[in-house]
Amino acid sequence: METVFNKVRKSAPKAALLMAVAAGAMLQGCSSTESSEAAALVSGVAGDAASKVYVAPGQHDELYTFMSGGFSGQVAVYGVPSGRLLKVVPVFSQNPENGYGYNEETKAMLNTSFGFVPWDDLHHPKLSRAAGMTDGRWLFVNANNTPRVARLDLKTFETAEILEIPNSAGNHCSPYPTNDNEYVLAGTRFSVPINVEGDGKYEDVNFDEYKEKFRGSISFIKVDKEHGDMDLDFQILVPGFDYDLANGGKGPSSDWVFFTTYNTEQANTLKEIGASQNDKDYLAAINWKLAVKYAKEGKAKEMPAYYYHNKLDEKSHIAKSEIKKTVRILRPEDCPGLMYLIPVPKSPHGIDVDPTGEYMVVSGKLASVIPVHSFSKMLKTIEKKDFIGNVGGIPILRYESVLQGEVKEPGLGPLHTEFDDKGNAYSSMFVSSEIVKWTLKDLQVKDRIPVYYSVGHLVIPGGDTKKPYGKYLIAMNKITKDRYLPTGPELAQSAQLIDISGEKMKLLLDFPTIGEPHYAQAIEAKKIAPNSVKMYSLEENSHPYAAKNEKEARVERKGNEVHVYMTAIRSHLTPDNIEGINVGDEVYFHVTNLEQDWDVPHGFAIMGNNNAELLVMPGATQTLKWVPQRAGIIPMYCTDFCSALHQEMQGYIKVSPKGSKVPLAFSTGAKKPKA
Repeated sequence: METVFNKVRKSAPKAALLMAVAAGAMLQGCSSTESSEAAALVSGVAGDAASKVYVAPGQHDELYTFMSGGFSGQVAVYGVPSGRLLKVVPVFSQNPENGYGYNEETKAMLNTSFGFVPWDDLHHPKLSRAAGMTDGRWLFVNANNTPRVARLDLKTFETAEILEIPNSAGNHCSPYPTNDNEYVLAGTRFSVPINVEGDGKYEDVNFDEYKEKFRGSISFIKVDKEHGDMDLDFQILVPGFDYDLANGGKGPSSDWVFFTTYNTEQANTLKEIGASQNDKDYLAAINWKLAVKYAKEGKAKEMPAYYYHNKLDEKSHIAKSEIKKTVRILRPEDCPGLMYLIPVPKSPHGIDVDPTGEYMVVSGKLASVIPVHSFSKMLKTIEKKDFIGNVGGIPILRYESVLQGEVKEPGLGPLHTEFDDKGNAYSSMFVSSEIVKWTLKDLQVKDRIPVYYSVGHLVIPGGDTKKPYGKYLIAMNKITKDRYLPTGPELAQSAQLIDISGEKMKLLLDFPTIGEPHYAQAIEAKKIAPNSVKMYSLEENSHPYAAKNEKEARVERKGNEVHVYMTAIRSHLTPDNIEGINVGDEVYFHVTNLEQDWDVPHGFAIMGNNNAELLVMPGATQTLKWVPQRAGIIPMYCTDFCSALHQEMQGYIKVSPKGSKVPLAFSTGAKKPKA
């Protein structure tokens, strides 16, 4: 099917690509075009699509897909091929559904050097790896706004750890695990004035000093092989460009990682023009193993820094923050062989290394071709010192010497490429709203399929590993005009599932997504499902305020602090009647869920409380802080429908005026223990 965008692509001269990019939004705004495209799409759905995506009730999907929630700050977990939403995991944003970031146990997870930051813009999930393959243990994700990297534990589907990244701004180029989880790498999007010789704080400089004083950073986060704990080992100080995306090598290129850069012009205003002047920007190639060697040999200079490292304890489920005050810095100019620059067509976004590790595919948003670079040619170019200059002592390799070839006329606005298990590559085209299939063998386009609309990233399960799953492709789209029932000015964003098992791509399904999906990772369910935690052991609960049975339930006052050691079990709270609380007291409800059964959480909420509820997993303890504002009888109850008598799982708190001398008392049923 010929789309409007393909017509533009065919007629647009190379020099008009920038204009075409700007025109993309206008074209998508044409309602008549939308209707015709949508109508055409219905006929484009594969005839056997329903049977290929149907997962009967009680049956499980083949794959987990972890999709970034964009500005929701969360990760959404979907089953594939059904598109079922299975869970939303809060990471960088408070979540009223389960109290994450509101309860006393998890507040510390959102501490940063900027203070308590309960929101972020989450772009890229990456699964942990073993021998170049996903291993289903952890998921690493980035916070784009306030630079952070988080680790999710895939046994519990909870955020286990968040590490702030100093000397970085706009942590977009992140996170990228090496093939055996030795490191997770994170690159800055915005270069900033890094005062290497000073106190580690950003320098107060003028904007016209950009080229002189702004620098970028690549962070090397060491990952503990057994537990996954992260630690910022060192950073590389790199030229003051914008760093967009990255990808690690495989096989022969395993020691290397590649970063796309833009704004090599180092413009500091009107970047849509200023950063689009050069015909070529750079692919930064870094030998990460050599960087580690240099750091171990003492080449990395320690400098002051100030950043937070927040971790959730596995037994108590309490997060603690640690403030770090130094970081080690490597300079490429002091480390021969560490870093090279490869010219690539302007404003690149994705850099993707094929399963063999030989080819590096770069997607230049304003380019009319997709360049494919050769790793072996890169090594030969370095060996021959076939350089065309340098940036701050970093050699620039000759484009033609590294180039394997170019994919001609792929579409408008190439963004990102992944690979199947048959030697094919699939690139997303943002402006022409299509997925283009081409082969690594001859760099010829073999197929294309429209998507609706403006696809950003795409994912093929295992498509960034040594052995792709190669059955499905998921396109993540930014605009969905005409796709679903209208919901006011803002429409749902979407993912589209495409069958890539045959010669021709076939659209199977689309489904709405949470937030703005940027990227996803998908993995066979069998690598995660068998390890899923069903409950937490009460015996191993080390929370200092846990009440492990109803006999331990009690209420204690310490000045104006009142601590309620509460238990929850189907279908009552203990205690469920409390008195002696005064207006203005700081009341901490430490609720322990006594259940030792799968999928029986209990919720806890109090009338008029101004933060959130709790959702306490079986065997765990969580704490809700409440400061009563008025005297009277205040109800409390379980929010998660847990049994036939869930509605009866409730109680009361009697609040007296401030300064009252009403004795503290509590009870459940007829028995009333002494306060």
